[in-house]
Amino acid sequence: MKGRDAPDKRDRAQPRDTPVGADVGPPAEAAYRIPVASRLTRLPPYLFAKINAMKSRKRQAGEDIIDLGMGNPIDPTPQPIVDKLCEVARDARNQRYSVSIGIYNLRREVAQRYATLRNVTLDPETEVIATIGSKEGFSHLCLALLDSGDTAIVPDPAFPIHVYGVALADANVISVRLGNDDEFLKRVAYVCEHLYPTPKVLILNYPHNPTSMVVGDVGFFDEVVAMAKRFGFLVIHDFAYGETCFDGYRPPSFLEAKGAKDVGCEFTTMSKPYNMAGWRIGFCAGNPDMIRALAKVKGYYDYGIFQAIQISAIIGLRECDADVLHQSRVYQKRRDVLVHGLHRIGWTATEKPKAGMFVWAPVPEEILAGRGTMDFALDLMEKANVAVAPGRAFGPNGEGYLRLALVENEQRLTQAVRQIGRAQRP
Repeated sequence: MKGRDAPDKRDRAQPRDTPVGADVGPPAEAAYRIPVASRLTRLPPYLFAKINAMKSRKRQAGEDIIDLGMGNPIDPTPQPIVDKLCEVARDARNQRYSVSIGIYNLRREVAQRYATLRNVTLDPETEVIATIGSKEGFSHLCLALLDSGDTAIVPDPAFPIHVYGVALADANVISVRLGNDDEFLKRVAYVCEHLYPTPKVLILNYPHNPTSMVVGDVGFFDEVVAMAKRFGFLVIHDFAYGETCFDGYRPPSFLEAKGAKDVGCEFTTMSKPYNMAGWRIGFCAGNPDMIRALAKVKGYYDYGIFQAIQISAIIGLRECDADVLHQSRVYQKRRDVLVHGLHRIGWTATEKPKAGMFVWAPVPEEILAGRGTMDFALDLMEKANVAVAPGRAFGPNGEGYLRLALVENEQRLTQAVRQIGRAQRP
């Protein structure tokens, strides 16, 4: 007989059962029987509920689902990081509450890494803070900066928390069609010139999720800084994929731009380059007033990251550059396999991304046949046993695309394309 405290099978970690799109929204909704805050009701219905339900039903029936829907790394965390965690977790001093801003040695390591890789000088005391992943830090920074009635400019398509973090802060979102050129900056300037009060925050994300769009060099961010000073807005740059890049491309950091720290900050994370998604550790660096505002909110909300994880992260930043480079090469090979496979089945407009861990694939019109990408994603689940993220879930300008995560190995990606090809036939 199972002991009273023995874990049920359903309570055990199931990496492949992570809901599709779990990085883009809450679980499926039901009607509330109690009065809830208006900020909760402002959030849209969960667009992935049907896909999740279908995937769960199929897996319970024993079917093999190839899950390309979520950017959830399946590759292991570098061994030196794991070994350090096992060592320092036994120390009782690391089992107490930590500090909400992160231990000093970790913040100093982040500052040193910016200096080495980006030639950016940061004060670890006032210009760096550790966060429970970049998503938590971003959401709490929105609470720290935005009031009811304030406005943030968010490119469309967007990683959903860039929209919902603003909404949860009771502020307003102005969507601007995504770009990486002068035309995009002109669209941002147009909003600033015609909206009163002017927007308070501009949210950027290069390399971009979901589209993998990149900027060519730091000159783009120089223009952003100049515009921020002209119109008086702040800049938040999500740089989660700054170390996951291919073919010799090196994404510029926003903080490399002259005067960037005067107007903004940047989020980085160890989730993707170090395969530490479940460890939940990221950083925010830049403008000291923005860092201080985030620190104040976090001081009320949390007691910091488990200190053993922070110490292990220091080892990762110091010793695991080769692992980061290796992981980028792994994703590059998977990218090539997936894109070449999609070309073979007629998706010839799909381009190879220069960075990130996703392929942003335009679905041929003759294959969509009038369907939206949500319906098409459901069809792929039903007929192909492949889970994908429909572009519409990331904003109106995402319609017509699928986001495919490079998280499966090359053989599974080849099989996924084969099954998609069979399912798209009349």
